[in-house]
Amino acid sequence: MGKSKFKEKIILGIDPGTTIMGYSILFVSGHDLSVQQYGILRLSKYQNYQLKLKTIQERTDQIIASYAPDELAIEAPFYGKNAQSMLKLGRAQGVVIGCALRHGLPFAEYAPKKVKQAVTGNGNASKEQIAKMLEKILGLDHKEEIELDATDALAVALCHHYQENSITGHKETWKSFLTKNQGRIIDP
Repeated sequence: MGKSKFKEKIILGIDPGTTIMGYSILFVSGHDLSVQQYGILRLSKYQNYQLKLKTIQERTDQIIASYAPDELAIEAPFYGKNAQSMLKLGRAQGVVIGCALRHGLPFAEYAPKKVKQAVTGNGNASKEQIAKMLEKILGLDHKEEIELDATDALAVALCHHYQENSITGHKETWKSFLTKNQGRIIDP
C-alpha cells in the first residue's frame, strides 16, 4: 500500500483575551475533522494583569504538552477605538505566540473577518452564527449553553485548516461547497 496523500495533524486554535481566552484542539485526518477539546480560560478573577499573562502562559504550555499540536492558529487583535484594550489583547496574543515559539510550533494569525468569512461565508457573522455553523460542519452536539469564546477558538482552527488546504491545492470553491452541502446551509 502507498503512503496516504493526506497528513494527519493537530491544530491548536486560540481566541486570545484578558478576561476570557478560548482554546480548541482540532484533529485533521485527510478530509475528516474531529474536535478533541475546546473550552475557555477565565481570567477575570485575577486582579493583577501580570497574573493574567502568567496564567495564559502556563495554561497554553499545559495545552501544548497535553495535546502535542502540530500548528497554532490564533486570532489577530481587531482594530477598534479603544487602544488600551487592543494593547492588552496584543500582549495576551504575544504570550501565546511566545509559547508556540518555545515549543517549536509554527503559527498563523487570522483577522476576525477572515475567520468569520472562512467558517460562515459572511465576514460580519455574529458569534452565534459561527457557533451554529460549527455545529453543522463539525457535528457538535450540545445540550448545554455553548461558550462563544471557545467556539471562536474552534473557528480559528477551522479557518487555518481551510487556509492550509487552499495553499496545498485542495481548495474547494464556495459554489462547489454549497452544492455538496445543501443540508448544512442555515438561514441567518
